[in-house]
Amino acid sequence: MDFTKKLSTYAKLVTDIGVQVKEGDTIVIKCPIERADFARLLAKNSYEAGAHSVIVNWSDDDLTLMEYENSPVEVMEDIPQYLYDRNEYLYEKGAKFISVYAANPELLKNIDSEKIQRVSLAMSMKFKPLMKYTMNDINSWCVVSVPTKAWADKVLPESKDSVSDLWELIFDVTRVNLEDPVKAWKDHLQLLLDKATWLNNSNFKYLRYKASNGTDLDIELPEGHIWTAASSLNAKEEEFVPNMPTEEVFTLPKKDGVNGIVYSSKPLAYNGNVIDEFWLKFENGRVVDFDAKVGKETLSSIFEQDENARYLGEVALVPFKSPISDSNVLFFNTLFDENASCHLAFGKAYPTTLKGGDAMSEEELAAHGVNDSFIHEDFMVGTSDLSIVGIDHEGKQVNIFVDGNWA
Repeated sequence: MDFTKKLSTYAKLVTDIGVQVKEGDTIVIKCPIERADFARLLAKNSYEAGAHSVIVNWSDDDLTLMEYENSPVEVMEDIPQYLYDRNEYLYEKGAKFISVYAANPELLKNIDSEKIQRVSLAMSMKFKPLMKYTMNDINSWCVVSVPTKAWADKVLPESKDSVSDLWELIFDVTRVNLEDPVKAWKDHLQLLLDKATWLNNSNFKYLRYKASNGTDLDIELPEGHIWTAASSLNAKEEEFVPNMPTEEVFTLPKKDGVNGIVYSSKPLAYNGNVIDEFWLKFENGRVVDFDAKVGKETLSSIFEQDENARYLGEVALVPFKSPISDSNVLFFNTLFDENASCHLAFGKAYPTTLKGGDAMSEEELAAHGVNDSFIHEDFMVGTSDLSIVGIDHEGKQVNIFVDGNWA
């Protein structure tokens, strides 16, 4: 299969499997301007599938950096109301969202961290009411990535053609290179669903994480928690896949039920900076101590977003042996790196991972131990020797992960 065919197949997977474009849909695409070719393919596929409208919002790392270098922080913090109103209109209209994420992971490394934090907080506060549309699966959404030069050079610094080589890696881990990518995706989604069904039937009360790097963490799961696999249903009962690639089965922790210490297993790219080799100590769900060899100030800025950013909102199980992990490539992109490793997430929990949660008020969710926050930020903790033991309500212990993989 030549490159053009692979690219077309990848775009087709995003529109047909990712958001599953239907007759009459409105499709909103966010994409780096450097990869306009991919956005045009997504738009073409969407119209051919019957979409009535395709809206493209361009991003540009160079312009983003210029803004941070030159615009006063007070100006950047003043988020125009029309941006909120536009997005709310599209969510209410039932639009489906494709986010093509390929930012330079070190774009803002020379920008004052306080400025980044203030702008990030302003954005989070402004758009928090809109999080419900994706966190509650009201709208279909899908996050994918494509190579940009800066990102490819970071991932493959020794490559003579980093963009082409990163394309091939992406084609591998998204199953584009297989003989029948559509069938491969459907089989894969069923496998993940089978794992989620087993976990839901087991109804564990606690998860116990241990690894040789020092991880020793107990996570309590709330009554009524739901393990969710790779696909979801929107408000119209239409299936979609939020992340491509995806290898995870996930649920939520009880907000105040996390205790112990956990060590990161991969770097975290956050707000144009990299955080690496960090650890976190939890007491009654809250991060009470932490350190990082790289990016400690950036890690601290995450916790300063709001009072609940120090609590967890997601527990995700990913086998150490998976296409992304087997590539032995560090992507510096959470979409890929989180699907090579078991991970946790700071901040807001998905209400859909609690029985009846998508119909609960914020007060009801809080009463059930569901964390709420301006942020939802994944970080990787899976290792080749990670063990995870499930403990049920009678105290029976069952191996879930042994040596980093499903037991």
